[in-house]
Amino acid sequence: CTSANAVQIVEKIEGPVLFVPDQYLGSYVASKTGKELILWPGFCHVHMSILLQEVEELRAEHPDAEVMVHPECRPEVQALADQVLSTGGMCRYAKETDAEVIIVGTEVGIIHRLSKENPDKTFIPASRRAVCPNMKRITLEKVLHSLEDLSPRVEVPEQVRVRAKDALDAMVGAS
Repeated sequence: CTSANAVQIVEKIEGPVLFVPDQYLGSYVASKTGKELILWPGFCHVHMSILLQEVEELRAEHPDAEVMVHPECRPEVQALADQVLSTGGMCRYAKETDAEVIIVGTEVGIIHRLSKENPDKTFIPASRRAVCPNMKRITLEKVLHSLEDLSPRVEVPEQVRVRAKDALDAMVGAS
């Protein structure tokens, strides 16, 4: 599942759920669903780098700002936020809100998109450290090359492919 559909997916599962890989997204989903989740002690290092103190300081500097954060942020950061949203949810919410200033708790790269789509609003990153080096490795040129050459090719045994496809189909069907 993704942060955008995790609540929907978990709501449809009977019994306890082993939730991987992000414990903070898992705790958010548990709070929204009331389901028993066994949380894997993993996390997104980018979202974990967003600290409560930073968000509190920014909120003090910008008292009229709204705060929106990703559900992979620490629970104490989520608790301070006005909105806890997936990346896509943040993009939609930014267009809908009347807030002129929004503090954004996710990977800083989204600030460019939000500013471009909402030029009349100011977006402030909750942390300048919230940079994902792996996301920065993806370029349009590399995507084009992959699409043209269908490379790099990932091959898995047929039995694994079939089971993985079944799991993906079930997830998509449930969301």
